Amino acid sequence: MALPQLARYPSLGPSLWSFDRLPDGIGVEPIALTAADGGESSGVLYRKGGERVCALFMHPRGDMQRHYAMPTLLQAGIATWGQAGRFVNNDINCIKERLLLDVAAAMTRLKSLGFEKLILVGNSGGGALYTFYQSQAVTQPPARHRDTAAGDACDLNGFDLPAADGMVQLATHLGEGKLMEVIIDPSVTDENDPLSIEPSLDMYEPANGFAPLPGPSRYKPEFVQRYRQAQRERIARIDAIARALIEEQRHYLRRIGAEDFEAMPFAEQQWALRRGFVGRYMEVHRTEANPAYTDPSITPSARAIGSFFTPRPDVLNYSEAGFGKYQTPRAWLSTWSGKSSRASTLDCVKAIKEPTLVIAYTGDNAVMPCDTDAIHRASPADDKTIHKVAGDHLGYGPGGMADRAGQRRAAALIAEWIGARF
Repeated sequence: MALPQLARYPSLGPSLWSFDRLPDGIGVEPIALTAADGGESSGVLYRKGGERVCALFMHPRGDMQRHYAMPTLLQAGIATWGQAGRFVNNDINCIKERLLLDVAAAMTRLKSLGFEKLILVGNSGGGALYTFYQSQAVTQPPARHRDTAAGDACDLNGFDLPAADGMVQLATHLGEGKLMEVIIDPSVTDENDPLSIEPSLDMYEPANGFAPLPGPSRYKPEFVQRYRQAQRERIARIDAIARALIEEQRHYLRRIGAEDFEAMPFAEQQWALRRGFVGRYMEVHRTEANPAYTDPSITPSARAIGSFFTPRPDVLNYSEAGFGKYQTPRAWLSTWSGKSSRASTLDCVKAIKEPTLVIAYTGDNAVMPCDTDAIHRASPADDKTIHKVAGDHLGYGPGGMADRAGQRRAAALIAEWIGARF
């Protein structure tokens, strides 16, 4: 028997997002950045020379230094900036509040280079990141966040956060936390056992409506409602685990900082030091479990059966791959918790009145039509536009990665939208 085909794409590296080639005459300038808190990131500025407008690309963990929309924007006379943040290719310890300072460093540098207008082009999780950034940038101190989602000091009121002049949401989801809230498997009964299961909450159980893939499943509305509530409850349980681990560490750090610490017996000092600085990681089992992956009647669209990663989420759900599988407690709360993360696109977009363009791919497996519609509705901008483009989450068509018509159409819409306004 042949093994099931798990990968939707042949690779999940930068090539999935990348352009093929640049237009002639484009200068390529690598730039290293140090944020105001000392965090390091890097990026590439592409320009012919003389451009007044620059479009920025970044993602919480993905490398956006060669985004597929860049050549079209450059041909339209718009400079582009692609950034790899401090957590590039690894969000195990991603603290979103700190990541905003990488965005600010890029904004500051580009302004110093003479660009008059800066447009944030957020693709997928990059849209959620940029929405979080812009919402804080347009909030005047002292009303910005003063700490991280875990309660660690990170006072954004003390940093310069230059605001962008416009926002583009390209296949933007509702934030990693809100995404996790609909993809996490609520049938897990033991966070230490990837095979633990409550059958009545298993979306891959035929008795609950699942049909062998590639056929479509059909879940009853009452099952989906109970399933969604159980997903939220599991998120809350993981939050509690994360907060308990953080508090345990803080307890021992307080002991280390006590005035009488050096007077304690050596064994007690050693134990406190070990417990205060031990690295704790959380393994979040089974995050490929959104009923919409296998039941196309849930938020109907032109998407194929399966998830962003695979046409067989029933199998990949049990693998080491998937969103948010390995996290520090602090990263879970800041990035992947639907309950605690502040990087919620719908919450943050309400503060953004700058011109906003929303582009949805009609065959997107990761971002459902209701999500992009909700982002457009929630935007308070007087100037807001939404477009629907054929393609999957990365803009590829039915012909696979050779079919880039969706990417080209989305890039043209962005170039036209920026050119008409800025």
